[in-house]
Amino acid sequence: MSDDHSDVEPDRTAFETRAIHGGQQPDPATGAVMPPIYASSTFAQETPGEHRGYEYSRTGNPTRTALEDNLASLEGGAHGRAFASGMAAINTVLNLLESGDHVVVGRDVYGGTHRLFTQVYEDYDLRFSFVDATDHDAVADAAGPETQLVWVETPTNPLLRVLDIEAITAIAHEYDALAAVDNTFATPALQRPLEYGADIVAHSLTKYLGGHSDVVGGALVTDDADLDAQLGFYQNSVGAIPDPFACFLVLRGTKTLPVRMERHSENARKLATWLAEQSAVETVHYPGLQSHPQHDLASRQMADFGGMLSVEFDATLEETEQFVSSTEVFTLAESLGGVESLLEHPATMTHAAVPAKERRETGITDGLVRFSVGLEAVADLRADLEQALRTSVDRH
Repeated sequence: MSDDHSDVEPDRTAFETRAIHGGQQPDPATGAVMPPIYASSTFAQETPGEHRGYEYSRTGNPTRTALEDNLASLEGGAHGRAFASGMAAINTVLNLLESGDHVVVGRDVYGGTHRLFTQVYEDYDLRFSFVDATDHDAVADAAGPETQLVWVETPTNPLLRVLDIEAITAIAHEYDALAAVDNTFATPALQRPLEYGADIVAHSLTKYLGGHSDVVGGALVTDDADLDAQLGFYQNSVGAIPDPFACFLVLRGTKTLPVRMERHSENARKLATWLAEQSAVETVHYPGLQSHPQHDLASRQMADFGGMLSVEFDATLEETEQFVSSTEVFTLAESLGGVESLLEHPATMTHAAVPAKERRETGITDGLVRFSVGLEAVADLRADLEQALRTSVDRH
């Protein structure tokens, strides 16, 4: 395995500068400003076992190294690992566990994460306790001597609950358990969990870090060299790694992450405020609204409130489905974090893998719609939602 970035120190320059330059230097051979796409499966060796840091692209590739170092720099961490998808990254964290281990999970998680935990790893004798992680007593009560991992998202998917990373990490560490935070919704532009004590930060690179809905990938970042070595072992052994072109695409995306997140947050804040005034809307879930139950926490923990929001409509399933099918600027699609605005119906799309009873207990109702607010003119986004409301859920 390549050790070219095993001793990378966190870069303390400004975030905007790290987004563009972190992990990257002009190519020494040609002066190319962007890291080359090293589309090579193997690398020449001088003598058996003597190489220039790379031997086989599953084990390490220079384009992937540039991305991994960039991601580590953005999160303020020392070590980054890139994967073929966000789920491959999450799976790698679970590879650290053994039969009989226990995991505490924030109840409001992405449906694919719930499916992996309950439909794959429970068959290997891992135990999962899903709790309301906004309630620290519930987290502490669920943890015990066999707990090896506490896994949370913040803000959560799809209800945009904000969790206190520092408090939850402290509970995990009382039991010598790892604390892992899925930072996909916030991105390191708005929140850096390692600064609050987390051991592992996970990302779906498919979302805001890629930013253009044209690549699938995942990542893990940590400050712990021994933990990174374990993650690297599984990364190499299992081989769920991104190809060089995918790494190039994500590197292109991270360069504009700070300015994109500013616009995503601005547009989402304006739409959330407007939606909260609509008669067909029961609740708007957006941390930037003062009505949000964790608004004060979000103000302390996040630099801004992001581009994701969800809305609970006073509507039947049929009316809600008509609404999400009636927009023209917003596209009905899964995923999030691209420059274009998307909306989706969690109960029948992203969280369909979660049993209906659990969905209802979590707060995912038939009237809930999740919005990924893009970079379009906010006036056009608002006009699109207005016309969709008139033709579907608005009965006034």
